[in-house]
Amino acid sequence: MNALNRRTGFSREGAGMLGGRQGVIGLLILAVLILVVFPLTLDAFRLNMVGKYLTYAFVAVGLVLCWGYGGILSLGQGVFFGLGGYCMAMFLKLEASDPESTKIQSTPGIPDFMDWNQITELPWLWVPFHSLTFTVIAVIAVPVLLALVIGLAMFKRRVGDVYFSIVTQAIALILTVLIIGQQGLTGGVNGITDLKTLLGWDIRDDSAKLALYFVNAALLFGCILIGKFILASKLGRLLMAMRDKEERVRFSGYDVASFKIFVYCVAAAFSAIGGAMFALQVGFMSPSFVGIVPSIEMVIFAAVGGRMSLLGAVYGSLLVNYGKTYFSESFPELWLYLMGGLFIAVVMYFPNGLAGLWESHGRKWFDRVLHKPEPVIARAVVITPPPGPAPTPSKNAATSLETQP
Repeated sequence: MNALNRRTGFSREGAGMLGGRQGVIGLLILAVLILVVFPLTLDAFRLNMVGKYLTYAFVAVGLVLCWGYGGILSLGQGVFFGLGGYCMAMFLKLEASDPESTKIQSTPGIPDFMDWNQITELPWLWVPFHSLTFTVIAVIAVPVLLALVIGLAMFKRRVGDVYFSIVTQAIALILTVLIIGQQGLTGGVNGITDLKTLLGWDIRDDSAKLALYFVNAALLFGCILIGKFILASKLGRLLMAMRDKEERVRFSGYDVASFKIFVYCVAAAFSAIGGAMFALQVGFMSPSFVGIVPSIEMVIFAAVGGRMSLLGAVYGSLLVNYGKTYFSESFPELWLYLMGGLFIAVVMYFPNGLAGLWESHGRKWFDRVLHKPEPVIARAVVITPPPGPAPTPSKNAATSLETQP
């Protein structure tokens, strides 16, 4: 590893490693907050809203890896969030569209929006989603395959920085238009709605929402641990080295494009898991979560929490979305301005987000509490003169000298 640091000009101190006792304590604090405090203090409705906020945290955690450490600013993560959500919504919609429930339609056994669009047979694209196993695989595989195609097309040609961000925005816009235009396949602008059961289990019940909340939290912590493992490995140091000195890493013999593709695919997988859990907890999925605006909001979640902190990304998602809910409920005519002011204040006064605030103030307090300095004991130092005749004091020297035996 030292050889890697010398070849790339990157030091371990610059990695901002997330392990150690403080990292474990930070993870435990977040776990207590999500798994204990929120369930005990919030009612079913508010807890389900927090669960929805946590689904966005999957995207923010992926952006910390992709943007904060890899230097890849993707403004189209809503694409992967939406694809994961649509895959899960397709399975749930097929289960809710059994012949008995849709017997009043012209063609029973197909989703209602297909019947409205004069489709008389289930499209071949929907047929595999009768299987939950296939759906779970598709939730991860479809977004990752798309991210792989985008990564190969962009990173192998060394397209990066602002150009990559613009391309991801274009992809988000194209997919949104495609989803809205194919109304018979996707439900159009309304999306896929009225999702009721999962394998016969009513997901609209309060007890089901509570169970899904804990499943969502467990998956989120799993993604955080995967992210910590990546950052603690050699790949994590390479990501930061590529972000700061990409050409130097390339000239050192490393395939920079492959590393970028990998972390981009990991971020896509995290986003897709969040989208799938969103469909389960909220009960619908629409193109409003795929476009440019939601993708930029997801970047804001990571920026507010701190783009170099996996845990900060979760706090940023909770804070921003709670702010949206609170301001829209309390100040319905001003909430957009208040949210804009919040973002401006964070950028101006806390450019490193909540994690930067912790580094500048919280860590010092933490160190004082856990590492109290030992009292300094004054010790007398006796200086032994060199051998030889004692020097004769000058006439101008002080005449009052203390003698020692």
